[in-house]
Amino acid sequence: MTHRISPDKVMITRTQRDLVRQSLDRLTVDAVPVTLLLYGKLFELDPSARRLFHNDLAVQGRKLMDTLDAVASSLDNLESLRPRLLQLGRRHADYGVGPADYDRLITALLWAFAQALGPDFDKPTREAWRVALSAVAAVMQEGTAAGG
Repeated sequence: MTHRISPDKVMITRTQRDLVRQSLDRLTVDAVPVTLLLYGKLFELDPSARRLFHNDLAVQGRKLMDTLDAVASSLDNLESLRPRLLQLGRRHADYGVGPADYDRLITALLWAFAQALGPDFDKPTREAWRVALSAVAAVMQEGTAAGG
C-alpha cells in the first residue's frame, strides 16, 4: 500500500492539524518508548532496514521526534518546512533510502502511535497523521530526485 501523495495537493484540515498536534504532545512525553516501538516495527517489516541506522536508536528517535515537532508546528504552512525536508530527503538518499522505505516508515509510525496512544489514536487521528506523513515523505522524495 502506498502512502505517497503530491505535496502540492495536501489538504489537511484545521481539525486534522489539531489532532496531529494534540497527539504529538502526548507522544513526546514517552518519546523513547515510542521510538523503540517504531524501530522495532520497522525492523520487523524490513530487517534489512537496520543497515540504515548507525546511531544509537534513542538518539535517532530524538531526531525523529524533533522533525515531527517541526512538522506539527508547520502544518499551517508546510511550504516553510520544504527546504529542510528537501535537504533531509537528499541526505536519506545518500544513506540508500528508497520510496518503499518511506512507505514502511509511515506504516511503522502509525503502528507505534497506535500502540502508544491506544484508543486515543482513533480513525480521524490516524488519517490526520497519514496525510501529514505522506506530505512529508513526498517532499523528502522530491529532494531525493533533485539531489540525484
